[in-house]
Amino acid sequence: MSYTEVPGIRVPIRMWTDPATVESQAMDQLRNISSLPWLHGLAVMPDVHLGKGATVGSVIAMKGAVCPAAVGVDIGCGMSAVKTSLTAADLPDDLSRLRSKIEQIIPVGGGMHSDPVDPRKLHGFATAGWDDFWERFDGVAHEVKWRRERAMQQMGTLGRGNHFIETCTDSMGAVWLMLHSGSRNIGKELAEHHMGVARSLPHNQGLVDRDLAVFISDTPQMAAYRQDLFWAQEYAKNNRAIMMALFQDIVRREFPKAKVTFEPVISCHHNYVSEEQYDGVDLLVTRKGAIKAGSGDYGIIPGSMGTGSYIVRGLGNEAAFNSASHGAGRKMSRTAAKKRFTADDLAEQTKGVECRKDSGVVDEIPGAYKSIERVMAQQTDLVEVVAHLKQVICVKG
Repeated sequence: MSYTEVPGIRVPIRMWTDPATVESQAMDQLRNISSLPWLHGLAVMPDVHLGKGATVGSVIAMKGAVCPAAVGVDIGCGMSAVKTSLTAADLPDDLSRLRSKIEQIIPVGGGMHSDPVDPRKLHGFATAGWDDFWERFDGVAHEVKWRRERAMQQMGTLGRGNHFIETCTDSMGAVWLMLHSGSRNIGKELAEHHMGVARSLPHNQGLVDRDLAVFISDTPQMAAYRQDLFWAQEYAKNNRAIMMALFQDIVRREFPKAKVTFEPVISCHHNYVSEEQYDGVDLLVTRKGAIKAGSGDYGIIPGSMGTGSYIVRGLGNEAAFNSASHGAGRKMSRTAAKKRFTADDLAEQTKGVECRKDSGVVDEIPGAYKSIERVMAQQTDLVEVVAHLKQVICVKG
């Protein structure tokens, strides 16, 4: 579908979904965003839903300013996927052993590595710039410097919530490895620190929502935020890369006779800031629950722990600031999902998937998410489908 334009305060709101289906609180947030003086444009993805300050599923393009809440607390959160030489026929009927191996090697939930992962010991992992990356940690916000040891131990770990590690098969029977995670606790600490700083600045005191506080270019606060922001985005990318390398090593060991090979890894952020230019104007584009979908860009759009996911290629739609949705998007809160569904419902909705089926992950039940098929149908002018995946193993935190 093409977008529907809804009147905003300062700029129109371009929506790749039916505005009538969007919850009223999310629409209020979008109108609040449209009132920001620095706003150049606002695009809304089909997985849109309520967020803190800025709406999840929004692409916010500003001139000379950036809003930390429009990135979210999990800076650099995103996806990675890789196609393997395995086929569905290579997989055993009982996948519990493979799931257990993944959970043993890659810490999930609040877990972390007892010692930092040495990337030099990982098969094919590119270590160029690794030492420089950690040296630059000394430049991040003073309030979190003491977190260095924890940040190193959490590098290569999954986390909680909607983060996951999956083994999938595509429509041709090829096996894929896929995962979803971000910048772990260090990204959250940095985000919350800078949100607090932004809220205290004089130019943000008259905003309709103080959670939409921004940093302005050519100020020391903006310089400090950009330094920490881009470091945290790199942390998130490295975190996924290490997990994927660990995941690949597990698969090599579990299928020694197959001599498994892997195609290049596809990786994309969906909570981040990028410097881009549109109509000759230099902009800071914030994607909160959205992926870059420039012409030819590969991306990953997951559904839920019981539905399919999509590998896509961007079509370069500048009306959407070259963006697309980051997933199916929630249609109910975690609290609402826990009240409505039971562990039995979860087991029913995840039939055929080797995964947790206990009450601890009921808030991630497929029924709490929008239809991924409908979401994909609403953005055919943003991306084209390269592969349709269905998970056979799903590891949750």
